[in-house]
Amino acid sequence: MSRKIIEFLLEREPAAIVVDRVIGTGAISHIDESYATALGGIQQSSAERFPEGAMARSEELIQELESSDCMVIGTPMHNFAVPSALKAWIDHIVRVRCTFNATKDGYKGILRDRPVYVAVSSGGRYSGGRARQPNFLTPYIKTVLGVIGLSDVTFFSVEGSSLGPQAVTEARAGADRALREHFSPSCAPVSPARIA
Repeated sequence: MSRKIIEFLLEREPAAIVVDRVIGTGAISHIDESYATALGGIQQSSAERFPEGAMARSEELIQELESSDCMVIGTPMHNFAVPSALKAWIDHIVRVRCTFNATKDGYKGILRDRPVYVAVSSGGRYSGGRARQPNFLTPYIKTVLGVIGLSDVTFFSVEGSSLGPQAVTEARAGADRALREHFSPSCAPVSPARIA
């Protein structure tokens, strides 16, 4: 489904550059102790000024995100929430003094807002009249991306993938309809120059 979203975006902006960041299968390690220690302080640490290890990876991922005009996330729902691989990526990009500031009035996002499309697959149903499982994934992603300044978030889903072939066929057809409706020519163009 995330590939279909990218195809729709490329139809609108064929010259867009697509950056394909694989985050599963251990491609992004979890943050390390020095990263956590550095960000625990009130002021910028030497680890932030001279990044190594997880801090250097964080810099790379944040720069990749900052240079993008649009973002597409494809993720399964694991145990009602985000899988650990996606959480590792989030931990790298949601960084105090870099993508958000902690103020007396709460968190203030630093990043420029841009469209974010999230394609979610789940074994059970978590929305609509036939929902049978909790959903902590979509509110979490909306909240955590909002902290860094990304509030233009749209979700598409294929739910019930463990409920048999007929359920999968119906869910995919519904997701395809939702994608076509959202990206129809009557919608305002996104015009991404760089898709991450």
